[in-house]
Amino acid sequence: MPSYTAPVKDQLFVLNDVLNVHQYNNVPGFAEATPDIISAVLEEGGKFCENVLYPLNKVGDKEGCTLKDGEVTTPTGFKDAYQQLTEAGWTALSADPQYGGQGLPAYLNLAFNEMITSSNMAFGMYPGLTNGAAHAMFIGGSQEQKDLYLPKMYSGEWSGTMNLTEPHCGTDLGMLRTKAVPNGDGSYAITGQKIWISAGEHDMSSNIIHLVLARVEGAPAGVKGISLFVVPKFIPDENGEPGERNALQCGGLEEKMGIHGNATCVMNYDGAKGWLVGEENKGLRTMFIMMNEARLGVGLQGLGLAEVAYQNSLAFAKDRIQGRSLTGPKNPDGPADPIIVHPDVRRMLMNQKVFVEGARALALWTALHGDLEHKSEDEATREKSGDLMALLTPVIKAYLTDKGYDCVSEGLQIHGGSGFTQEWGIEQTLRDARITLIYEGTNGVQALDLVGRKLAMAGMRPINTFFAELDGFIAENEGDADLKVSVEGLKAVKAKLQKATNWLVEKGLENFDNAGAASTDYLHLFGLTCMAYMWAKMAKVANAKIKAGDSDPMYASKMVCAKYFVERWLPQADTHLARVETGAETLMALDAAAF
Repeated sequence: MPSYTAPVKDQLFVLNDVLNVHQYNNVPGFAEATPDIISAVLEEGGKFCENVLYPLNKVGDKEGCTLKDGEVTTPTGFKDAYQQLTEAGWTALSADPQYGGQGLPAYLNLAFNEMITSSNMAFGMYPGLTNGAAHAMFIGGSQEQKDLYLPKMYSGEWSGTMNLTEPHCGTDLGMLRTKAVPNGDGSYAITGQKIWISAGEHDMSSNIIHLVLARVEGAPAGVKGISLFVVPKFIPDENGEPGERNALQCGGLEEKMGIHGNATCVMNYDGAKGWLVGEENKGLRTMFIMMNEARLGVGLQGLGLAEVAYQNSLAFAKDRIQGRSLTGPKNPDGPADPIIVHPDVRRMLMNQKVFVEGARALALWTALHGDLEHKSEDEATREKSGDLMALLTPVIKAYLTDKGYDCVSEGLQIHGGSGFTQEWGIEQTLRDARITLIYEGTNGVQALDLVGRKLAMAGMRPINTFFAELDGFIAENEGDADLKVSVEGLKAVKAKLQKATNWLVEKGLENFDNAGAASTDYLHLFGLTCMAYMWAKMAKVANAKIKAGDSDPMYASKMVCAKYFVERWLPQADTHLARVETGAETLMALDAAAF
């Protein structure tokens, strides 16, 4: 039967040994995250996810959410689990202490959120969106707004959402029609309809704080005329408690392929009171803060679902007996061998394992740079980390969800016919995983963002920063015979990425369709390069541990997986580069009527 075990040991390996996060103890908030604290947080967080959230995963899928008279009831057990989550302080883990947070590094919060996603993705979206909304408010809100909303949002007493999409527009936000009319008292009347609003209405928090994009009357057309408003379900009274019910309501729940336990709402605003967040007509800039955080969170969902799929695929492959090994019986006393002896099953398991462990290292490395960007007192460090965060956000979102979904699909394949039934749980994981390639900007949009915006940022400084990071590692470790496979693999794929980048700089400007045609393959080539770097870093640490006499089998496993990644994954780089250099000609040649 399906199960989940928190991958605490591997998380600690990445944080303590590969990233050596403790070298940054001079950064505010880092010193408090001692090895003992990190271990305790992850151990206890893992128990909560294993024992409280995972048992509710199937419940949420079966029951879904129900809507009656504008009120949403979440699946059985969700409300109690949410109360346990907030009472234990998990929602405030990395929040600012000024507003009741614990002030621990965001990388620790990310590690915990990976476990939440693996155990119950639909549930995890409620606190995840609240965290993103609170961060946008922290960056763009007035001091009065921060004092009013942040303590209750960080504590989880109030939850949060973001409202972007409308029935006639999704990615093209310049077309939105929701309007905001000044009331004359500093507030605005918000009128319009938003769709696909995750956690837009539910019964787990005493108030829901909506961040809503709208257009003030007379604002410029397009994205330059978009403002951001905070629109609470209940308007806070003079004591900061939920007061008058606002003029907004959930008008419907979407019937979805997956994530049934999360309420995906149609939200109707009928002159609801809202207050401007930041400046008029500059709301998209603030909302992008939340969207970028959400995109990193979605990438993490790709990793989290791949992890739980791998765990259950592995257990099934060890238990299920079918056929005999090609090299002779491995279970001679039984009627057949466990399917893990078959090379093709091994192929799928190895793909899952090297993806999960490489993606975890990449996600935590990126989160560490997010911490350094915001907290380091060294300007050069902040600049470098900010460059890497901007560059890697679309890669994390798209590559980790594309490949994460592939890993879940391979997990179902390993289960065979059993995987196609509901009993084993893997079909739910596959259904839940599919949305990750779509929401918070489809993966095609992420690829366009990478080639169209991120490469050219600051005179190409971010991509050159990334290349310099790789060059430094290669130069430092090129002479180590034990690391030859990983270092040479990294060097080769980096050269291919450099060549693809140069091609885009030249040919993309000649014809913008060239950039669009190359974008997805370029992003996947970028993702392969990032993973190659992570596996080289992990191999370096594992090799040092083995040389020092550490007999933990995890280190030998890392060395095998690092070699597998180079030999079985990196050849994909040649295909991606060839496709990039093909350009748009054949892609755009066929007339639309001929399709």
